[in-house]
Amino acid sequence: MAVTGFRKRVVALTVLIATAVVAVLVVVSHVLLSRVTDADAHDLARTRAEAVAANVTTKGSRVVLTENGSEALDEVAWVYADGRLIDGNVPPSLVGRVEELADSGRSQTASAGDYLLYAREGPMDGHHVMVIARVDLTPYETSEQRSLTLSLILGGLTILLAGGVAHLVVRRALRVVHEMAALADDWGQHEPGRRFNLGVPRDEFGELGRTLDHLLERVDNALADERRLTDEIAHELRTPLTVLRAEAQLAQLSGEPVPTEAVLSEVDRLDTAITTLLRAARARTDEGTRCDLRSAARQAIAGRAVEVAFPSKVEVAVAADVAVSLLSPLLDNGLRHAKSRVWITARDQGEAIVVDVLDDGPGIDPADVDRVFEAGVTGGGGYGLGLPVVRRIAASAGVEVRAIADGRGHVEVTLPAARAAA
Repeated sequence: MAVTGFRKRVVALTVLIATAVVAVLVVVSHVLLSRVTDADAHDLARTRAEAVAANVTTKGSRVVLTENGSEALDEVAWVYADGRLIDGNVPPSLVGRVEELADSGRSQTASAGDYLLYAREGPMDGHHVMVIARVDLTPYETSEQRSLTLSLILGGLTILLAGGVAHLVVRRALRVVHEMAALADDWGQHEPGRRFNLGVPRDEFGELGRTLDHLLERVDNALADERRLTDEIAHELRTPLTVLRAEAQLAQLSGEPVPTEAVLSEVDRLDTAITTLLRAARARTDEGTRCDLRSAARQAIAGRAVEVAFPSKVEVAVAADVAVSLLSPLLDNGLRHAKSRVWITARDQGEAIVVDVLDDGPGIDPADVDRVFEAGVTGGGGYGLGLPVVRRIAASAGVEVRAIADGRGHVEVTLPAARAAA
């Protein structure tokens, strides 16, 4: 329905523009034709008057015409000498206007009904001679009317043709949109992973197809990310729940009280896992501007035995809770694998602040540098949840995190500096 409305608007706009263009062309052509016909009529009247004036001469004290054998000329040209008609037959309807021109004593043009009158002054040997010629404007006006009618007909046909062509072109162009919409609707139900794959864009619809492909890719990645998060939650929470269930069943079978310490330990692990996952979810939506990295690090350490080597004032362009959510799992991971020491440092690299979380444990195998960020991969003593959640938070906040295999536990976090963001 919306596409149909768009097609109608495009066709209507085309017709409107074509109408405006045709109207301008018709007006301009009519004005030009009127000027041309007026010029032709004036030239014809002037030619007639000059032809008659060339035959006027004097004979003694009288003004006479040397040649006057054309009765047709007598009806369209008249000669006045000293205010008296000496040649030609003036129609009764024009007598008054012709005599006014003859008495004016100067060359000029005038109109009288459907006629154009031209008066030409011709002084001759003390006599005042006026030659007046007329031109019938009816043929010129008829020609203008026919030209205007023809222009309007052709203009109307042009407008209809423009509307028809616009309708066909838009309909053909939007056929691609219809097909894309139908395909997308079908894919959404049967093949959500399909793409349009229109190739190199050759027009705006090709650009649209490529943009939609990119959008579908992002949506697919987001859905995959959510599915992965669900799998991680199910995988990581199942283990402590299984332990709790086993402890309870063992106590039930043995008739002994439930081991409180073991239950509380697993509950704490569940609480930690849920809190970390909630922080990861919030990191995808919060839009913090900056925070003091030193303060965030202290909050993440929370009294644990971790050494800090930070500059006095370090600000990063992420929210404080995001920074805490990034550092806390890394510190937990370092404390879990360290022999005796965990420390954290910060380096200023201009547009970024690089934080190194280190421990004196066995470190990361070079073959496992990328795998440590996968859910369930652990070096022992944990559930393999910390680093995957760190990766998720980092991706959401525009932060880079990577493991470094240098013979010790080493994870590098690169955060944008607050001054660079500003």
